[in-house]
Amino acid sequence: MEQSSVRSLFDGIAHRYDLLNRVLSGGIDMRWRARAVETLRAAQPKEILDVACGTADLSIAAIALGPDSITGVDIAEEMLRIGREKIAAKELDGTIRLRSGAAEHLGFPDTSFDAVMVAFGVRNFEDLPAGLREMYRVLRRGGRLVVLEFSRPRSFPFRTLYGAYFRFVLPRLGRAISGHPYAYRYLHDTVMEFPEGEAFQKKLSEAGFHNTKEERLTFGIATIYTATKG
Repeated sequence: MEQSSVRSLFDGIAHRYDLLNRVLSGGIDMRWRARAVETLRAAQPKEILDVACGTADLSIAAIALGPDSITGVDIAEEMLRIGREKIAAKELDGTIRLRSGAAEHLGFPDTSFDAVMVAFGVRNFEDLPAGLREMYRVLRRGGRLVVLEFSRPRSFPFRTLYGAYFRFVLPRLGRAISGHPYAYRYLHDTVMEFPEGEAFQKKLSEAGFHNTKEERLTFGIATIYTATKG
């Protein structure tokens, strides 16, 4: 989907985005984010970039690492507006700053960050290889990338049960709560099309990353990918 269409879609559901995440995942999405943040603890990053930051849940979770600054970028202005309200309410606006931006054209100099993170955003990149190369570019040597993304369970019978929920139930619930006719059908479609597992690790390697690893979560519903800039 073109970037303008993705922006319009997420602006349209921004007012219910956090509620939808909590309801549709049973709250487990917050634990996934916390686990993704924890993978960065040993690196002790001081300057962090959160790409496709949405309403800033991952940026807020990353405060636990004690960084000097966290910068979030997203193409959806309404998502950023809600994120800024949450950050201000938690009095974190001295550390977390959000700005408009696309993954394929990050407006930062080379080697600007110690860590780059993305939660449920890479499958929405208009140009995945370009987005990965940009994240590599803005990382410092030895910097860490962590990507949290939906994936497809592999083991039977959970694979079949989850597939039915994801294809038929989730889009209807999402439409009922968000009022958007297509948003959660789009979620299903992008997850099905995303090159998960070894295929995504290969794309990370092609972008220049080393030491790529994956950690599957909750029967494979989501996966954390980590990599290093050599």
